Amino acid sequence: MTLFHGALQAFLAVLTGAFGAHGLEKILDAYGQKVWGTAVTYHMIHALALVALGLLERQSQTKLIFSHTAFGIGILLFSGSLYVLALTGQRWLGAITPLGGTAFLLGWLGIAWFAWKTRL
Repeated sequence: MTLFHGALQAFLAVLTGAFGAHGLEKILDAYGQKVWGTAVTYHMIHALALVALGLLERQSQTKLIFSHTAFGIGILLFSGSLYVLALTGQRWLGAITPLGGTAFLLGWLGIAWFAWKTRL
């Protein structure tokens, strides 16, 4: 299921990137465009990480549920809060963004732990 989730998130990252570039170019100011771009970048990086996790899970027959969950939460909180911030200008949403960043960090630590434990 991780591979499916990763592919779906990558699709959504491309979609939101295209929407930002073509649908929001006249709506967002320079700050909003920068925020949107950051959201898309981190969304795609972690979507691809989910794809890699899915492939690793198939190879190792080990479920990396912790990292999968952490990346999903990170996409939602980090990229999601930035998407909404860019669209609404509600700067208080910036307080949520670091929670997503922390989830990303935990996901990467989960992979590192798995690699250390399995000597990959």
